[in-house]
Amino acid sequence: MERKINNKVIEILLVEDNEGDVGLIKRIMKAKDRNNIHVAEDGEEAMSFLHKEGRFSNVPRPNIILLDLNLPKKDGREVLKEIKEDDDLKRIPVVILTTSKSEADINRAYDLHANCYLNKPVDFKNFKWVVKAVEKFWLQAAKLPSQNHS
Repeated sequence: MERKINNKVIEILLVEDNEGDVGLIKRIMKAKDRNNIHVAEDGEEAMSFLHKEGRFSNVPRPNIILLDLNLPKKDGREVLKEIKEDDDLKRIPVVILTTSKSEADINRAYDLHANCYLNKPVDFKNFKWVVKAVEKFWLQAAKLPSQNHS
C-alpha cells in the first residue's frame, strides 16, 4: 500500500554528497516505491532545488528533508539556517543525518530548529535500522505539513 499525503507520494529531498550513503538510503526507503527521493549533492544544489531555480524549476516541494551537515560548497549548517529562516520553507521538517557526533554540531542544529538529529552508523545493519526508523516515524507516524506555503 502506497503511503501518500493528500493523494501524493511522499517527496523526500536527500542532501548528501556520499554516493554510497545515497545508494543505501534510496534502496532502503524505496523498497515499496512509496517515496519519491530527490538528491542534492551539495548545499548550493539543495537551495536551488528548494527555490526551484534553473534545472529545478519543475521539481515538487519536498515533504521532508534529510540533510547531511558536512557538504561541499555550502555546508548543512548553512542550509538548515536558510531553510528555517525562509517563511516558504521553514515548516518542512529537516532531519539531520550525519556522521558528526560533536556536541557543538548537535546543539547548533537544534538552535537552528532542526526537527531531529541522527548519527549515520558505519555498519550496514545499524545504518538500515536508523533509516527505517526515520521512515517509520517521519513518513508513517508523524503528520507532515501540507505543501502549501501559507
